[in-house]
Amino acid sequence: MEHIKLEAVKRFVGGPVEIIIHDEDGGDQAPAVKKTVKKVQLCPDNTHIRFYFDDFYFLAVPLSSSVSESDEQWSAFDPESGLTYTVKKVQVF
Repeated sequence: MEHIKLEAVKRFVGGPVEIIIHDEDGGDQAPAVKKTVKKVQLCPDNTHIRFYFDDFYFLAVPLSSSVSESDEQWSAFDPESGLTYTVKKVQVF
């Protein structure tokens, strides 16, 4: 697994995605949400990558997370929190 690279996640900008966050213990999981990623950038202190859904709201993922990805999906596991963040492209019909 690799660490997060900003260029690798820019492919999700402008398209519909499904965001899933779950813990490694399989405990309570928030429901998946469908959003459109407006932009992706590093936070000011360069510790997280931010997925912006508008000019104010974003999902922050630690840069130290281990990444696995495919053409349609990107997942990052943060060992410190035990959370996995998944961004998956959604097909529009």
